[in-house]
Amino acid sequence: MRVHLKLAAAATLWGGTFVCGRIVAPHLGPLSTSFLRFFVASACLLWLLLRHEGGLPRMSPRTLAGVGLLGLTGVFAYNIFFFNGLQTVPAGRAAAIIAANPVVIALGAALFLGERLTAPRGLGIALSVSGAVFILSHGAPLELLAHGVGRGDLFILGCVASWSAYSLLGKLVMGRLSALASVALSCCAGTLFLLPGALAEGLAGDLGRIGPPVWGCILYLGLLGTVAGFTWFYEGVRAIGAARAAVFINLVPVSAALSGLLLLGEPVDSGLALGAAMVLGGVWLTNRA
Repeated sequence: MRVHLKLAAAATLWGGTFVCGRIVAPHLGPLSTSFLRFFVASACLLWLLLRHEGGLPRMSPRTLAGVGLLGLTGVFAYNIFFFNGLQTVPAGRAAAIIAANPVVIALGAALFLGERLTAPRGLGIALSVSGAVFILSHGAPLELLAHGVGRGDLFILGCVASWSAYSLLGKLVMGRLSALASVALSCCAGTLFLLPGALAEGLAGDLGRIGPPVWGCILYLGLLGTVAGFTWFYEGVRAIGAARAAVFINLVPVSAALSGLLLLGEPVDSGLALGAAMVLGGVWLTNRA
């Protein structure tokens, strides 16, 4: 039960990252935003790793390569896609596309990790994805496709591909490292990958021009959206499997809708309650004993 609560909390925190991403996008480039997010997160994660595990773990070349791939997929690629997409795609539409994550991860876990995809689990995943789409389409799912698929949508689809790879690779890497070490080292690797692009994008000049609201969003993205969210998600992947942990991602649209209401004054319609019930029902069905 504790793992399930952490997964729900991670999804709640990730809902706020869409709001923060939209706030930061006009002020910083996607590479600069991503670098600052993961620089903050890496510093905190390394401190936690030193405090709780006494130092950096010893890694074989194979494990080191795995950590590099985690940084390349879940940090570098995901954030380039995420912040480029949010420059043109509304937060709600982006979260609806990312609702495909549990399906892709469940299929990948069945194909590559040997996790069973039973009928109740498949039904639960489908129900939770449907609920997420229902929330974000205001009860009219076909409206999400009314404007076709644009360049920004393709960036958000890239988020789905990169996060799915990060989730599945993480299950393998955590056979050799703890969840905290996996997240900390992958964030450090991803931060190094992001640095050259951020400098080329003009990060040094932008630092003096951003105000407290943007810095507050960066701290949220780094400490809550990354340190807490990534660590709790990986603990869930390690404890209950990638497919069952991934279905909690469909709580993100619920959190995103509420965050938009509270922070940006975006309206929430009556479809939220029904959609949220579908998501929660799907999460329960997927994770029941």
